[in-house]
Amino acid sequence: MSGLNAGQIRNVAIIAHSGAGKTSLTEAMLFNAGVIDRVGSVEGGNTTTDCEPEEISRKISVVSAVAYCDWKNTRFNLIDTPGFINFIEDTRGSLRVSDGAVVIVSAISGVKAETEKIWKYACEFEVPRVVFVNKLDKEAANFYMAVGELEKSFESEAVPLYIPIGEGEGFTGIIDLVAMKAYVVKDGKTVESDVPSSMQDKAAEYRKKLVEKIAESDDSLLEKYLEGTELSKEEIMKGVREASLTRRFIPVICGSATLNVGASQLLDSALLCLPSPEDMSRISPVRGKNPKDGKEIERKPVETDPLTAYVFKTVADPYSGKMSIFRVYSGILKADSTVLNSETGSKERIGQVFYLQGKKHVPTQTAGPGEIAAVVKLKDTNVGDTLCEEHHPIVLQRVKFAEPLISYAIAPKTKGDEEKVSVGLHRILEEDPTLHFTRDEESKEMILSGMGQVHLEVSLEKLKRKFGVEVAMKTPKIPYRETIRVFAKGQGRYKKQSGGRGQYGDCWIEMEPLPRGGGYEFTDRIVGGVIPHQYRPAVEKGIVEAMHEGVIAGYQMVDVKVTLYDGTYHSVDSSEMAFKIAGSMAFKKVVQDARPVLLEPIMKVEVTTPEDTLGSVIGDLNTRRGKVQGVEPQAGGNQKINALVPMAEMLTYANQLQSITSGRGLYSMESSHYEEVPSHITQKIIAERQKIKAEEHQ
Repeated sequence: MSGLNAGQIRNVAIIAHSGAGKTSLTEAMLFNAGVIDRVGSVEGGNTTTDCEPEEISRKISVVSAVAYCDWKNTRFNLIDTPGFINFIEDTRGSLRVSDGAVVIVSAISGVKAETEKIWKYACEFEVPRVVFVNKLDKEAANFYMAVGELEKSFESEAVPLYIPIGEGEGFTGIIDLVAMKAYVVKDGKTVESDVPSSMQDKAAEYRKKLVEKIAESDDSLLEKYLEGTELSKEEIMKGVREASLTRRFIPVICGSATLNVGASQLLDSALLCLPSPEDMSRISPVRGKNPKDGKEIERKPVETDPLTAYVFKTVADPYSGKMSIFRVYSGILKADSTVLNSETGSKERIGQVFYLQGKKHVPTQTAGPGEIAAVVKLKDTNVGDTLCEEHHPIVLQRVKFAEPLISYAIAPKTKGDEEKVSVGLHRILEEDPTLHFTRDEESKEMILSGMGQVHLEVSLEKLKRKFGVEVAMKTPKIPYRETIRVFAKGQGRYKKQSGGRGQYGDCWIEMEPLPRGGGYEFTDRIVGGVIPHQYRPAVEKGIVEAMHEGVIAGYQMVDVKVTLYDGTYHSVDSSEMAFKIAGSMAFKKVVQDARPVLLEPIMKVEVTTPEDTLGSVIGDLNTRRGKVQGVEPQAGGNQKINALVPMAEMLTYANQLQSITSGRGLYSMESSHYEEVPSHITQKIIAERQKIKAEEHQ
């Protein structure tokens, strides 16, 4: 197809928890639309959208992938998204550019915690959605349980447009409740037939529920229905579309992705129930800001409006360069043109423009309103940037991704590869906004932070594959701190005389604890000239340097007030260096009398867990020295636990929570404050630090 207008496009994200069948369903839709000539499988590692080696080996989607097909004179841009908890922030980024979503719910496991999180993302972007109940051919499948759980979890009414014929081993097809036709499996193919006699009563019951729902929304239809007149097929379809676009109820389709039952009917339903970019501009107009004056601007999905395109994904490639994937909201993006990046103010040269069919690139000269396409080698453009015309600048609101949950220290396996690690990771960071890479000034370690251990492992596998450098992961050092408990004072005296000019510095200081989080204060209370003015800053400098190494275990000292109140000097031998050493000596001596103590970072943790694992999760938090602050009920029978837990106890929490809740639990955490470390743990930390120092000196 070419010359598409925005009304002929559907941008659809396929979303669900991991293992629900998103990639398999995408594959079935592409096959039925004639894009591919055979259906690949996740197990076989030959699907269109799971094309990264890390996805093939793990058999899960780790990045969103775009593919397209043409169905009944409409272009479907399908975005197959990750459902594994470590990668669903990528799904959030894809929903930012989607006009609709297909939510897959497993007929076996129903709604899971990831499904709920992704559903919230769809609500955040006000995306209309349809539900596909999958895996009806599997043992223990239960369509009606899944629909009931759907309504309970999302507090929305779910209205089936299709119901299954049998379940599990007895699953043979589906029934279209609008047309009252059946689609059954015969000789490995799905064929149209009459509704089986054994299903006619059930089909009539659910069709009646559907028609009543449609009639309730329109007075003229309700009057017609109450008079006993049948609603026409066109009236029902119009009512379904209006209900879906206004999110009054959730249309439900069903089938089996691996048997290719229901995929064609899903395309029909998505065409009916999900909006085009044209529809979305009426429901939720595209608005941005002029970067020059901050005024709001509206853009319509037409070619005559100025170009507005949002970059929602980048892919780093060491050979072809960075690929930027974008959605055009207005105007036309042309090959061999120049555009403005309104976020950075830089001009970007557009070379070849192409559509994506998984990893395959299909060249095009233009990308118009509503289309999703890609370009390579943009120099200064990243995820969340807006591309536009130089004389019509606009900035679209970018997605705010969640902060990383877990950090590991990394080190190259080959000495001297630090620079290669840094360069490679910065390229990978361009394609993954949820990955953070820093160098800890205190420990000198390279720290990689992400959404979970699997996320970090996959990122490092990419680093090895794309940039040829291997690294080892280890638990990062906890940023412990030291402080004092009581007031103390004392002297630091440095005297050195060995022929020629000597060194002399002498100071008296007081130390007292500050409230937690108070930092550091220095007060000069010298009266007269017992220490000349030019030497007093050197005393503080010596104190500050000593604070960086602490006295208990070599950690930085905080929450201390130091007062310089007395001292002596020598008119010839005194110097800044002498007083700096004297200040350091005084600090180290007085700290010993001020009852020093070790502090540890405490995290504010939120854990969402199903009701049936609440006790186990709380018990586990208690073993981690956590203090539960409260429990709040959540939608869908979940519970949210608020707790304060030491950072040292949370380093391996992601894996444990997955184990306790069978993958249904979620958590987030942020820094809260510092608290004293219990004495028995302090001894272990000191012993560990001494062991490390001994190894460093060997």
